[in-house]
Amino acid sequence: MFEFDPRVERHLIADEGEVIIDEVRKHWAAIVGPMLELAAAVPFLLIMFWVPAEARWVPLVIAFGLAGHATWRILQARMDRFVITNMRVFRVHGILSQHIATMPIARILDISVRKPMVGRIFGYGHFVFESAAQDQGLREIRYVGSPDERGSSIQRVIQRSGLRGAVRQSKADHAGPPDGSWRRASARWR
Repeated sequence: MFEFDPRVERHLIADEGEVIIDEVRKHWAAIVGPMLELAAAVPFLLIMFWVPAEARWVPLVIAFGLAGHATWRILQARMDRFVITNMRVFRVHGILSQHIATMPIARILDISVRKPMVGRIFGYGHFVFESAAQDQGLREIRYVGSPDERGSSIQRVIQRSGLRGAVRQSKADHAGPPDGSWRRASARWR
């Protein structure tokens, strides 16, 4: 039987010790549009009772078309998963055929989080990844719930993997010796 779960576990490199840090499903806001489209099919079904018998097929076709399209969009949102592991980020999506886009943690150059006003109210945002290879299918991940926490978890994975330098030293570490001898030396060079 065809199931509507992308089963991301089967895409892990278990023999290399890859584990899931976070599996991100689309925020419920991603299906608001399709649900409204599904609700729009109901009036067309009701119109059938007032339309002449020879033309009843028109609202019926429109209702089934709207319902079919809305159901497809809901399934697309259900089957779209973004996964953060200790080695990479990847996205699995698709209904009839599955598409997998992956990016090693080392290739992530920058992560931007866009939170539209509605997203700030309802707690979702969109990730935009910048990487060395721009054509990878992971450029934008839309409708990510709790985007700040998810962005922090990606940053933690990057930091723990040792791919970025150590945490920057504080200003006190860069201020020089406590006796101010660096100021005297720089004054001599003026």
